[in-house]
Amino acid sequence: MVVSRTDWDVIIIGGGPAGSTTARYAAQNGADVLVIDEREVIGSPLQCGELVPSNSELKRLCPRVPDIDDLFRTPERAVSRRTNRLRLVPPSRKGLEYAFEGVILNRPVHDQALVALAETCSVRYLTGTRVDRVEGSTVKCRDDSEFHAKVIVGSGGTSDPLRRQFWTEESLNIPVKFILIDGEFDDLVELHFGSTAPGGYAWIIPKANGANIGVGIQRRFAGSRSLNEFAAEFFAGHRGEVTFRGAGALPMSGTIKSFVKGNHLLVGDSAGMVLPSNGAGITIAMIGGRIAGQVIARHIRDGTSLKQYESIWKQQMGRQMRNSKRSMRLAGLMFRSPDLIVNMMFNRLLKPFIWRAVTGRARLGIL
Repeated sequence: MVVSRTDWDVIIIGGGPAGSTTARYAAQNGADVLVIDEREVIGSPLQCGELVPSNSELKRLCPRVPDIDDLFRTPERAVSRRTNRLRLVPPSRKGLEYAFEGVILNRPVHDQALVALAETCSVRYLTGTRVDRVEGSTVKCRDDSEFHAKVIVGSGGTSDPLRRQFWTEESLNIPVKFILIDGEFDDLVELHFGSTAPGGYAWIIPKANGANIGVGIQRRFAGSRSLNEFAAEFFAGHRGEVTFRGAGALPMSGTIKSFVKGNHLLVGDSAGMVLPSNGAGITIAMIGGRIAGQVIARHIRDGTSLKQYESIWKQQMGRQMRNSKRSMRLAGLMFRSPDLIVNMMFNRLLKPFIWRAVTGRARLGIL
């Protein structure tokens, strides 16, 4: 796509869920928005497990976030399958099952739907173009094109160029590998802990005609073994034709201290908007994107401080993120223990406690 105009109110680097949501709400509130993405087709290649909570589940998990149904408008064509069950599995395979309303996405279709939604608000997309660097209010691309904006947003994930240039804070990025496999699977989502995936977890997420199966680890707890070895071992337990192999990274240390520097903002994975206790990132990134887009539009219209973005985020998601960080530290102690100890923890007495640890509810009471 060719974009001849060079001056914009807002330029967003990265058109994933965070970027497209930021763009949608900024444009909806009067801003002229350009999204630049290095991919030819946004949403491809696939980079995640594709599981998100249903809107009703998310209302329970994030009660301070308003207007959930306006934010999440997932079309049926982007839904591969639905589930109401989730099992947490220790090395003994004697798992604990929980009620959980989940939506398994066709992620490329989902992300394209978010692009289409943003385009209805007059957002422009420039794809197949890689941002090289940002200088003040100027975005410089690898093809020597330049664009200028009052506000520049980095939503390019863990390797976002704006984050690399202007933020020195480090995040814990957990590498993941996954496959899409054909076959018959019931609607049960499984998360596996212990030596199967040290410091992280492995997953089996059923889809319409198969499953998304993956592994994420913390290398410092993996000894001499590589992610490839853990992944190959886990994948070998499932038969079927592999139709896709993917890899990525999840920022699992929670949000960074500040999302705003001058006229530069970060949103989504680039800001650490992933719940550390469970790796949930798509919906969390979209919550951040809506806040960012609304604040940016007010900033351009009437000079509202961009720092309002951080304040509103803390109001809506601060408690959930703090609890999730605490839960990750606690769960880390549990799930990095020897397999014998992990197996002993998975019992009916501790069942509510384990669920709270994984969903990011730090207190020890029952559900």
